[in-house]
Amino acid sequence: MIFLRAVFCAGILTAPLWAQVKITQAGDRVSVNIDGKPFTALFVGPDVMKPYLYPLRAASGTSVTRHFPLEDSPGDSKDHPHHRGLTFGHADLNGFNYWANEAFNPGAKGKIVLDKIIGVESGPKTGSVEAAFKWIDPQGNPLMMDTRKITFYSHPSLRIIDFDIVVKAIVQAKFGDTHEGSFGVRVAAWLEEPAPAYVPKAAGGEPRPTEPKRTGLISNSEGQRTEDQVRGKRANWADYSGETKGEKLGIAIFDHPMNPRHPTYWHTRGYGMFAANIFGIRDLGNNKNADGSLTLKPGEELRFRYRVVIHPGSASSAGIDKLYADYAAGR
Repeated sequence: MIFLRAVFCAGILTAPLWAQVKITQAGDRVSVNIDGKPFTALFVGPDVMKPYLYPLRAASGTSVTRHFPLEDSPGDSKDHPHHRGLTFGHADLNGFNYWANEAFNPGAKGKIVLDKIIGVESGPKTGSVEAAFKWIDPQGNPLMMDTRKITFYSHPSLRIIDFDIVVKAIVQAKFGDTHEGSFGVRVAAWLEEPAPAYVPKAAGGEPRPTEPKRTGLISNSEGQRTEDQVRGKRANWADYSGETKGEKLGIAIFDHPMNPRHPTYWHTRGYGMFAANIFGIRDLGNNKNADGSLTLKPGEELRFRYRVVIHPGSASSAGIDKLYADYAAGR
């Protein structure tokens, strides 16, 4: 903890006062301000079962992430309390759950814990946090390390986050085939699909609140729309767009063309779960003969890169296809 404080203090002292992307530590989190306004925070405290960014805000300040269970939220569905902001994890690594891994979830659960902060940087156009995490089993034994560099961008109308994640096996590590993972976000209630007006029984079966009005449209790079068409399909990107209080906004996730098994499969739900998942081939694709599992030998690595774009308007009006092309070209 002394090391952690020292790194943060050094980052704060060296950050220019005129930085437009300002990154600071506040207790159990790393806070990110863009152009003088709060954007998000990376939660990494000892009580966090897997690190996550929360909330995610548009350039206007409107949150595009569900508040429950982290804040009071009368309009939010109360299913899946382990869906917290934007996160990276997986429900089956060597049989342990690193996705639905809070104490109230059943089964054998692991934990993704902060090992160290490698560096923080603020700047006029970009800022970044780089950190290393350990994936430990219920006895505290590390199975895998991951290093994440998260880069935030200043932009007049968009909020853009780049993730560069390298996982490295400490022991033989097997990612099992399950839809529960891996890089995903739980979106705000108004970004959920308008129907059905309930959460499926497997997800809790509770009726959804009627307010705020559910206005979300799920779409992808292949021209497919709604959960029925997008879920389990492969695509370069997927997007949720909707409207709240007269403001039209959306959030897209881009799968980098150099990622393993690109283009990824998408775990998208009308009730608001939204994730890129290369491991759920049998589970997501309803193909009993497929096996999406992947095993790393000790010392082997996988690299994942994703871009998250929070945008005004729909995927079409925001030019998500063009923005993805820029990302794929390294811009």
